[in-house]
Parts: sequence; C-alpha cells; structure tokens
Amino acid sequence: MAGNSFGQAFRITTAGESHGPANVVIIDGVPSGIALSVEDLLVDLNRRRPGQSHIVTQRDESDTPEILSGLFEGRTTGTSLAILIRNQDQRSKDYGNIKDLYRPGHADFSFDAKYGFRDYRGGGRSSARETTVRVAAGVVAKKILEQAFGGRVVGYVTQVGDIKASIADPAAITLQQVETLPSGEPNIVRCPDVTAAAKMIELIEQVRKEGDSIGGAAEIVATNIPAGLGEPVFDKIKADLAKALFSLPAVLGVEYGIGFGCVTMRGSEHNDHFVPDVAHPRDGHAGITTDTNRHGGMLGGITTGLPIILRAAVKPTSSLPIEQPTVTSLGEPATIKTKGRHDPCLLPRFIPMAEAMVAIVLADHWLRWRGQQAR
Repeated sequence: MAGNSFGQAFRITTAGESHGPANVVIIDGVPSGIALSVEDLLVDLNRRRPGQSHIVTQRDESDTPEILSGLFEGRTTGTSLAILIRNQDQRSKDYGNIKDLYRPGHADFSFDAKYGFRDYRGGGRSSARETTVRVAAGVVAKKILEQAFGGRVVGYVTQVGDIKASIADPAAITLQQVETLPSGEPNIVRCPDVTAAAKMIELIEQVRKEGDSIGGAAEIVATNIPAGLGEPVFDKIKADLAKALFSLPAVLGVEYGIGFGCVTMRGSEHNDHFVPDVAHPRDGHAGITTDTNRHGGMLGGITTGLPIILRAAVKPTSSLPIEQPTVTSLGEPATIKTKGRHDPCLLPRFIPMAEAMVAIVLADHWLRWRGQQAR
C-alpha cells in the first residue's frame, strides 16, 4: 500500500494495523550522537496510551517500545532507527459481527472501494493505533529540535463541544500546565484552562454515559523555531504541517495564525508590522520581528522566528454502542452497534500525536535547511 512514508531529510515509514501483532516505524535521517532510550520514548507514549484515565478508551496496552536498530551505547548511530510497539490487548472477536457492515464515519466502504478487501478488526491500517510509532518518531524529532536550537512543541485542548478554553498567550503554555493541574493531580483532558477543563470532563462523562461521543479542537505551538525553514512553493512549511496534521485520523480542519478569522479583516488589520528586535541582535544590528503574530510564525511558506501556532478540528469518535442505520457490503439496509472500547472524546490522546507530527515536519525542514547551507 502506497503512502506509508512521510518527510524527506527526516523520513519516517510505518507499518502495522490495529489488531495485527505490532506497529513499527523506520526513521531515516536521524543525526548520529543523539542520546535516546526506551524511557525517553515512554514519556510521550504514555501520554498517548489507552487506559490512562476514565475518559479515554480502556484498551489495556503498555505501549512499551523496542528499539531494533540505529542505537549503540545509548546514542543514535546515524543509520536507520527502527522502533517496534507490540499490540497486546486486541479483542478481534468484538468485530466479528460487523465484518459485512459498514460503520458510519469509518473507512470501511472506502477501503472496499479501493482494495476490494479490508481488515475489519478495529479499522485495520486506518486505525489510530498506527500513531503509536509516529509518537515514538516524534520523540526523536523533538530531541533534534531541542539539541539544534532549543525548539519546543507543546499541544493542548482548546475546545470540547461548545466549551472553549481561554488561552491568553499560547507560546507561554508549558507541558507542566498541560499535564498537571495546580493541585498536582493529572490534567486528564489536557486543557491548561483549569475551569474549562473541569467542564470538559463533565461533558465527556455525560456523552459517554449516553453511549455517544463529542468532538473538539486542539492547539499546537512550536517556539524557538529559527527563521528561514521551509520552501516558497509546493513544500511550504504551512502546507507540510497541514498535511502532517490531516494525516492523523479524525482531523477535519487545520488552520494557523489568525486562520479563518482573516475572512472578515481588511489588509490594514491583518498585516503584522515589522519592528526591530533588540532582544535578539544579529550581526551587530537589531534583529527583526513583528509587533503581532497573526501570520502564525510563517510567511511565504517560510518560518519567521515567531511562535508557530496551529489549530486542528477533531471529529467525534465514530464508533458508538448505540444503534445506527447503515448498509451491508451488498447494499442491503441494516443497523449497527459497535462493540469494543473507544474514546468518548479523542482530544486528550490526540495531543501527543499532533505534537509528534509537528515536530517531525520541523525536524525534516531543519535538516533540509542545514543541507542547503554552504559548509
């Protein structure tokens, strides 16, 4: 099946399915000498892991990674890095009664239309289970960004249903605020607005009890990213970031900076004005920045040095235990109830997936930019 690789200088290739034995990623382009361990990978894998709280799927997976190659004495060798994560808690029998039914919102019909055959167990290759190894690759990408220029990628939930968080300064949000409440308890919904987070949890619990699901939105912010990354035409960094986020399951919309807010603005309102940046001198002169960041850290497909701010709209979980109308693979009217264990809201576990894909794009463009420079 085509389309299993992403990136150029930092290139990932994944394989695996929801109910297969394992998922694996091969990462090419990793610089040598980067410290890496299983414990490093587990930080973000545990943030993505099912069963981490009562508002996510209760599938019980340890998601312990196995580093198969590209590592020696705790450091990357510069050769292909391979990471495998085994599936341990599949319940394929939960899907036996729907193998000839098309689940609303899923890729069942489109897979049959493309291949004439599909793995009906939990969505097969289109399942979010595949993102385990993307998150592992994202950890490596984050290490490259941190080591190269102190780059940081942090995501958080901004909306669940009609409940919206108030975030005054996206670039100031820390991982600690996303993961932990002021009380020290885990922030299970990953929203740094504590008041909104409590309301989000209540809503998710409500829809779960009703056998339904709810959608929402996430914001991903990359800081300390240098100006000059990206290309001016087809490989615009905004285009690659959008593709990266759209490649994740359930993403229905992506915007950056002011986003769709631009449609009612005049040019004089929308433009960010260039000003001297005395805090970051360059070649003995003041640096250059803008007085606002409606452009979201990217102009002409190239980074400007300001925070990159992206938002993704995530649909409600399609798998529901309540009865819905559908058809069989022969086109006969039927009804369906989806068994199995599913997230009533995808947003809490979506955050590390989105961070990973943003980090992978930025690491790729950093390595491409470095390769273009005279040595």
